[in-house]
Amino acid sequence: MSRIVIVGEGMLELARAPSGGGWQLGHGGDTLNTAIHLARLGRPVAFMTALGKDRFSDELRAAWQAEGVDTALIATDPARAPGLYAIANDPDGERHFTYWRGDSAARHLFALPHTDALVAQAAQADLLLFSMISLAILPEVGRHRLFALAQQVRERGGRVAFDTNYRPRLWPDLATAQGARRLGMAVADIGLPTREDEAALAGTADLAAIAAEWREAGVAEVVIKCGGEGCLIDGNLVPPPALLQPRDTSGAGDAFNAGYLHARLAGQAPRDGAAAGHRLAGWVVMHQGAVPPRTDDAPYAALAQLV
Repeated sequence: MSRIVIVGEGMLELARAPSGGGWQLGHGGDTLNTAIHLARLGRPVAFMTALGKDRFSDELRAAWQAEGVDTALIATDPARAPGLYAIANDPDGERHFTYWRGDSAARHLFALPHTDALVAQAAQADLLLFSMISLAILPEVGRHRLFALAQQVRERGGRVAFDTNYRPRLWPDLATAQGARRLGMAVADIGLPTREDEAALAGTADLAAIAAEWREAGVAEVVIKCGGEGCLIDGNLVPPPALLQPRDTSGAGDAFNAGYLHARLAGQAPRDGAAAGHRLAGWVVMHQGAVPPRTDDAPYAALAQLV
């Protein structure tokens, strides 16, 4: 089976308890969420990041391993700890985040002395995934090392997927974010942008224009996520199977990425990949949390049959 490496930051997550009385401590992060979904789907997936030597870092490693995620590419920063964020939802399920991640271990991933060996292992991936958040948390030198890793994967015959996932507060200014986006597109085979992010980064919400820019940048396969409307593939809007009233939209795009990439790695057509992505994202938004605990109606078993 194809080996997947996903680069990013996994953090401690504070979320309201279902009863509304207090806060629960969990874990999350855009690319981490995708890694967990792929592991639940039976895919060999390694998460590449940095954690500390503290108790919380140990608990995060254990939790990710319990989900089936390979943690061999997690570097250890003895001087720093994981980032933290709190999440709250509007009545319509829309989420709002507050972050404490200014000097987290993950920001120093490519500066640690033992990272070179991890990069060499990651370069053997059949599929590498990173996002704009992966880039935003890194200093400029770290970003370029990630771009170089992506290029190594491609030179060895692997593919690279890039998800914009733009968070303005993580960037010093719009121009820096736009430059990182262009460099990310330049090393990607699969583009997973979101219309809302593209409107902020490229100044247009026109789907045809967005797809054209990504293809002109050399991205062969472009899937534009449009929230509840579905996604655009090859000029056609592929809607989700049902109109839902979300309970929590956290992690919907991350789940879509996992379902889509899983199906594509199984040899399914892009439209079938979209259907798999919609199915997994649809389950996620009807439950609390970016990666809800498995339930009887979870689609993992059905989608895993695509392998």
